[in-house]
Amino acid sequence: MSPRSFAQTGRKIVAIGRNFSEHAKELGNAVPTAPFFFLKPTSSYVVSPGRIEIPQGCVVHHEVELGVVIGKRGRDIRAADAFEHVAGYALALDLTARNLQDEAKKKGLPWSAAKGFDTFTPVGPFIPATKIPDPHNVRLWIEVAGQIRQNGVTDAMIFQIPQLIEHVSRVMTLEEGDLVLTGTPKGVGPILPGEQVVAGLEYQGKELSRIEFAAIARD
Repeated sequence: MSPRSFAQTGRKIVAIGRNFSEHAKELGNAVPTAPFFFLKPTSSYVVSPGRIEIPQGCVVHHEVELGVVIGKRGRDIRAADAFEHVAGYALALDLTARNLQDEAKKKGLPWSAAKGFDTFTPVGPFIPATKIPDPHNVRLWIEVAGQIRQNGVTDAMIFQIPQLIEHVSRVMTLEEGDLVLTGTPKGVGPILPGEQVVAGLEYQGKELSRIEFAAIARD
């Protein structure tokens, strides 16, 4: 099994919530004092170039994120050792049926339905860790229907990658090919059927990944 094929062989997607303070605030959420996460099914992967399905009755929002691809199995990983378990990175979108999520939050219910639809984790190709020596200096952007929506740098993360890996691995073993989504900058918004979605990942002024998707209505 190779981390390069994470979208085909990875066993889980671990998504960190509210890891950029301005994003937490734009949705009226409290800024967390400790990391928290939720899981997404690997059946939600779709690779670029591809199509994003917009389910009927869902208000689907984009969230552009840096994904961390695990390359070495570990449990109770110390933050100081975290990068020994990182094989590389990937540009990813965490799509959310925001209306379903809002309803679930009001009722105190899980978010799985809002996050887990097929095609709700669009991803780009694997980027080896050697290409990004400092993952806390990565620029992420997304354009929907020709308009830039999000444009932020990972230095604004509340909890950095070693802390996230330490926190998650205290709860569950991280396995080769798992993807850890590290949170999204401010500017999330809706994607409508018929719109084109383009996102990019830049490091030190160089574009390392660009992904493209067409949004379609789900029958």
